[in-house]
Amino acid sequence: MLQAGTDIDTSETLTERQQAVLDAALRLLVEEGDNVTMTAVARRASCSKETLYKWFGDRDGLLTATVQWQASKVRVAPVDRKGLDLASLTASLERFASDWLKVISSDTSIALNRVAVGHAGSGKDDLGAIVLQNGRFALARRLKPVLEAGRQAGLLDFEDAETAFRTFFGLVGRDVQIRLLLGDRVELTEATIGGDARRATQQFLALFGANNRPKGL
Repeated sequence: MLQAGTDIDTSETLTERQQAVLDAALRLLVEEGDNVTMTAVARRASCSKETLYKWFGDRDGLLTATVQWQASKVRVAPVDRKGLDLASLTASLERFASDWLKVISSDTSIALNRVAVGHAGSGKDDLGAIVLQNGRFALARRLKPVLEAGRQAGLLDFEDAETAFRTFFGLVGRDVQIRLLLGDRVELTEATIGGDARRATQQFLALFGANNRPKGL
């Protein structure tokens, strides 16, 4: 059984069959929103409900794994803490930014987040908390070690990793996600996403780059 609440960072955690089931669940979330049931997922994925319960435990477990699977598409390039230089740090940040923009602008993520926002505080289920814990918070847990490695290498200068992460997250996302959730047709091509990722990374380095910080601050 997959354990809810753990981070799914790569597809190696899941079998191909499990990935196919989660893709089916994501498609159903796009199509039906909060009407998704274990029965519907089993039917769409051509598997038994018993298999779903064995793998995911219950509906919340399935939703958690589904959100984790979607979030795992935002990759954090590994960095060599001992030999970390500005070029490799920049590449890691740009890759994270590019992947995150691609994920949040996908029809799947837009639909998933709309359902989660609609359920927040309603008492219907814990989808909002699931998305928060396995989306934004999980991404922070994965990127903060890179930021801290940059600080240890003398490339970044910040007092609090959470503050640094939130700043970078804001520079990358800007108002894009809220506009998408509200139905604005934001055109995000590969070139646009690449440019936005590079721009956000350079802005972050201008704010937190060790060589850019005034002495005494």
